[in-house]
Amino acid sequence: MDESLRGGQHIPVMLGPVLELLNCGPDGLYVDATLGGGGYARAILDRSAPEGVVLGMDWDEQAIGRARERLGAYGDRLILEKADFADIRQALREHRIDSVDGIAADLGVSSFQLDDPGRGFSFTHEGPLDMRMNRDLNVTAADLVNTLPEKDLADLIYRFGEERLSRRIAGTIVMERKKGRISTTLELAEMIRKAVPRTKDSARIHPATRTFQALRIAVNRELESLKRFLDEALDVLRPGGRLCVVAFHSLEDRVVKERFKNWARSCRCPREVFQCTCGGEPLVRILTRKALRPSPDEAGSNPRSRSARLRAVEKL
Repeated sequence: MDESLRGGQHIPVMLGPVLELLNCGPDGLYVDATLGGGGYARAILDRSAPEGVVLGMDWDEQAIGRARERLGAYGDRLILEKADFADIRQALREHRIDSVDGIAADLGVSSFQLDDPGRGFSFTHEGPLDMRMNRDLNVTAADLVNTLPEKDLADLIYRFGEERLSRRIAGTIVMERKKGRISTTLELAEMIRKAVPRTKDSARIHPATRTFQALRIAVNRELESLKRFLDEALDVLRPGGRLCVVAFHSLEDRVVKERFKNWARSCRCPREVFQCTCGGEPLVRILTRKALRPSPDEAGSNPRSRSARLRAVEKL
């Protein structure tokens, strides 16, 4: 989903490597599980012409609307479904599809969402403290910031943001919210900036970066959805089908890496079992020995791609 704007075109992160790893065929069936601006979907449709079909999923109604407008020329070859990517199996069933040849997922926040102050993802633009990728969700970032007990808030910031100063930040937030509800992005970003001592990295990384990441992950239950998506994606892949996942921070990448490693093992018995009893066989072949990273040219032209890590497997 994390796409830059270049000459009016929406450029998805690591598009070339993703297409190469997907190995699209002329009549294959594919899923762009995180549709965003439709960059992957468009490229897969072009690569799988003349009869390839893509199911594009996104739980953001605006993303579905943009894709319907921008990709309408592909006609019946593009199927759009408003759904969380964790529900990929159900989304396919809605269209009477049992299995697919390839799945691509970009776990980043869409540039459309980041650049829209009204969505509340950015600490550099004034906007409501929202952060919901799907506006149908009930809990916003403002709800968490203003209601969580201090310890729970600190734990959330540490767990999902890997922020060492989580207790200091949570303490500041709780103290400030006593004066009135914290309701905007810049309001929260400024109180975090004041709470965190300046370091040599302060000019490069905004002090609020990790806290905003943590709140976004919590609001959208991203890690829970990712784990469910991976398991469902493996189930719906055909033998020889491929799954490509682009992650943007270590928490997501760790989940993907461990899932792929587990699937590639012949034995998946619990670690505490000393002797294999499952009689299993590897479920996948890992296609990326190490996570692939953006080329220097891509990282230079699209700064949001710099932290991207691409991993891929082929189902056996």
